[in-house]
Amino acid sequence: MAASQDDELAAIRAQRLQAMQDQLANQAQAQLDAEVHAQQQASHAANIDGLLRKFLTPEARSRLARIGMVEPSRAQSIKENIVNLCQSGDLSFPVSDASLKTMLTNQSKSRSNASIRRI
Repeated sequence: MAASQDDELAAIRAQRLQAMQDQLANQAQAQLDAEVHAQQQASHAANIDGLLRKFLTPEARSRLARIGMVEPSRAQSIKENIVNLCQSGDLSFPVSDASLKTMLTNQSKSRSNASIRRI
């Protein structure tokens, strides 16, 4: 009877050890995937920034940086849009601050529809 209990206990320990090893392997794989994804995002952002240095004037880049301080997601979408337009040839470069302003007003629906009503 004692041998039976020892065998059961050993089997439970082996199962628990295997479960812990599986969990650690899964965590290590998830961490590795996250690191690879972060490296890809950093590389993509560096490529976009390099292209923007070629496509934008310094004034337009500083305007885009200020937008990024307020709304990072909007600035990222604007950057990707500018790169896509320049690569497809739909936009002449270097993009000046004035043409960037025009693009921003065309993209911004909330500001163009804003109205002030006095009571």
